[in-house]
Amino acid sequence: MTHESSPRPRPSRRGLASRRTLASLALVLPLAALAPDRLHAQATEGAFPARALRFVVPFAPGGGNDFIARSLAQRLSDGLGQPVLVDNRAGAGGLVATELVARAQPDGYTLLLGFIGPLAISPALQRVNYDPVRDFVSLDFFASSYHVLVVHPSLPARSVAELVAHAKAHPGKLNFASSGSGANLHLAGELFAAATGTRLVHVPYKGSGPATAAVLGGEAQMIFSSITAALPFARSGKVVALAVTSPKRSPLAPDIPTLDEQGVTGTAVPSWYTLMAPSRSPRDAVARLRAEVRRVVANADFRDALARQAIDVQPMSQEEFSVFQLADLAKYSKIVKSAGIRLD
Repeated sequence: MTHESSPRPRPSRRGLASRRTLASLALVLPLAALAPDRLHAQATEGAFPARALRFVVPFAPGGGNDFIARSLAQRLSDGLGQPVLVDNRAGAGGLVATELVARAQPDGYTLLLGFIGPLAISPALQRVNYDPVRDFVSLDFFASSYHVLVVHPSLPARSVAELVAHAKAHPGKLNFASSGSGANLHLAGELFAAATGTRLVHVPYKGSGPATAAVLGGEAQMIFSSITAALPFARSGKVVALAVTSPKRSPLAPDIPTLDEQGVTGTAVPSWYTLMAPSRSPRDAVARLRAEVRRVVANADFRDALARQAIDVQPMSQEEFSVFQLADLAKYSKIVKSAGIRLD
């Protein structure tokens, strides 16, 4: 015998309405609980930065400039809450990277480690496809490093005065190496020759490594080198360090006197670096970046890390940097013309 189940009673319209109301509440209540966070997200959706930043460095990885960039990038990333990705774009003494950033979208997301070469020296040597002043905005970061004058130990000179005397006794016989024609260390040698009344022969090499190797091997007799690169060779006796180009003695080598102490002034051509963005970048982005830079530079650990590489770091406002850059542009233009420097 078959039993058919009784049909279930159909819910009333009022019952259906109640169930729909409960279902709607079940969906709405969690959203309501999330509403403050969602509203905050919507309110800050357009805030800078909303994504990763690109930090263009005009040199290959591994050098002092790359060290500056990566130290700065990590700390900026911590403060901005977004990755700051280092993009090494070596080539043409920094011109490739500098032009790339000059033409980048001015949205605050592309930064440049500006360098003395493209921003102060190259415009005096050749036509460049950017304006070193008008195409960039400075972001309140400035770092500089000075150099040391070293000679091959076969040279009968253990002081700047002895070097000058030997050079005057043998005009045109003393070679000085540099990382290339028009590089800041080339200009340092030209300034030194002009200040001391000596006639030196410039020998350009393709980079500071080959130039240093030339002095170590005696192919060239002198070079203005980075302090950190030269000190190990000086301490081992492979070269003789005669003077540092900084205004005061370096804490890394307090036993080496300055050029100023030895009566040679106005010859320093320090390597300097600055953080920049394309001009016309949004004001809010520039303001945020400057605030983060000031925070990073105020950090003693950051300054100490760079000081151990003979790099002095400080904040420098847009106004201060503009005055400094214009003075350097005029200075190096004069040196290039008076020394008759031409690119190879």
